[in-house]
Amino acid sequence: MKRTSQEFIRFVITGVINTFNYYAVYLLMHVLFNFPYLPSHVIAFLLSFVISFFLNSYFTFKVKPTLAKFLKFPLSQAVNFIASSLFMYVFIEFFHISSMITPILAVFIALPATFIVTSKILKKESVST
Repeated sequence: MKRTSQEFIRFVITGVINTFNYYAVYLLMHVLFNFPYLPSHVIAFLLSFVISFFLNSYFTFKVKPTLAKFLKFPLSQAVNFIASSLFMYVFIEFFHISSMITPILAVFIALPATFIVTSKILKKESVST
């Protein structure tokens, strides 16, 4: 149990770093380049996705990144992407919350499920043939 709690703490630290990266790209696209919020979200998400894979591999779970794990990693982020996109849309369109704030709110909603799925994908050992 102690190992899992340490991994979760590292996952949160990684998440803070990755959220900063995501949010910086999101603001760059949305504010500076005047892209609509959803395309800005998608671009920022994809860029931060690659960073997240390596941070979670090396720092959070201390496993070697492989091409197989990288190809499975989108599964870990599917929950995150779907939840954050949906909540951004709902918060902005129905509750009229600023598109500057909603990405941060949406991240917290998806955090626990993303940790579980990411852990299972990155820690799973490759089967030798």
